[in-house]
Amino acid sequence: MINRELIRLKIVQLTYAYYQNGNRNMDNAEKELLFSLAKAYDLYNYLLALIVSVTQEERHRVEIAANRAAREGTEAPSQRFAYNKFAVQLEENKQLNLFLENQKRRWEDDMEAVRKLCDQIEQSVIYQEYMTDQDDSYETDREVWRKLYRTLIQENEDLDAVLEEKSLYWNDDKEIVDTFVIKTIKRFDPANKAEQELLPEYKDAEDREFAVKLFRSTILNADSYQHYMSEASRNWDFSRLAYMDVVIMQIAIAEMLTFPNIPVTVTINEYVDLAKLYSTPRSGGYINGMLDSIARHLVQSGKMLKPMPEPRQRLMRDGRQDGRPMRREGRRPTIAESSARRVTARVQAEAQQEGAEPETGGE
Repeated sequence: MINRELIRLKIVQLTYAYYQNGNRNMDNAEKELLFSLAKAYDLYNYLLALIVSVTQEERHRVEIAANRAAREGTEAPSQRFAYNKFAVQLEENKQLNLFLENQKRRWEDDMEAVRKLCDQIEQSVIYQEYMTDQDDSYETDREVWRKLYRTLIQENEDLDAVLEEKSLYWNDDKEIVDTFVIKTIKRFDPANKAEQELLPEYKDAEDREFAVKLFRSTILNADSYQHYMSEASRNWDFSRLAYMDVVIMQIAIAEMLTFPNIPVTVTINEYVDLAKLYSTPRSGGYINGMLDSIARHLVQSGKMLKPMPEPRQRLMRDGRQDGRPMRREGRRPTIAESSARRVTARVQAEAQQEGAEPETGGE
């Protein structure tokens, strides 16, 4: 589940924090990087568990309404959504239940948020159309949850606030993790029953190695990378460059030089997007030009053996061909600063409790 987009995002946060923290301990910073990536996987499972909690709350509501209908002699309520076939399969999923057994966090501790979401669902057109649809297939049940998730969970400020209270990391991660939850819903197959596989934490060991190697290269070769930036900035005022832009370019150069199989254009596009998200409104264009100049210099000087396309105006992300949706620009303008404070707090806590490992269900 943890892909390279998320890894790059985390390394931007942790590199910024590393330089702002004062206590520049590489081992602690690397530990924080891997821990923050693990928290993203926790969020993935916790959001799947939200579907189960909503289903259980709906079941409780149906039971109450059925008892009232029996007393009053009125028509019993429909149990269709409360026993949605996809949601029942997810509820029985062995992998999800094994994960939840080891977690302190439970949606039962936030039933007000769950009930509010249930109200929103019941009032939605998606729900009302589903309840009157004559098609009672598994595919219909799965599709209604995909639509509900995209409409009422993916963009839900109340839920975002609840998740941020649970873990400071989750506020950073939800936008990407949401896409993996939706992907998981679409992958569910009734034939797999409780054995349906969820997404693994890492696709393979190579992605975890990518995270560690990129972060270490960024920090250990900082002087060389910043020299390349200074050389390439002769047509710009490098001294006025936002510090976050320096961090982003430093990581991009590390990726270009450390991973020969990643095309230069892919690297530049990824970090221009991150600049749009985390830095100033003009950072995307500036970093695009700088990285292109640096990459051409590295090729010409023999420091990098990668092909470079002919100089041209960079396509914006709405014209890209990888099929991924654009990330919202400037969504959390202070995220790097909050990440730095978070790292500092963790380092101080570890200093007071040396040798203690973070709990699975804690921060």
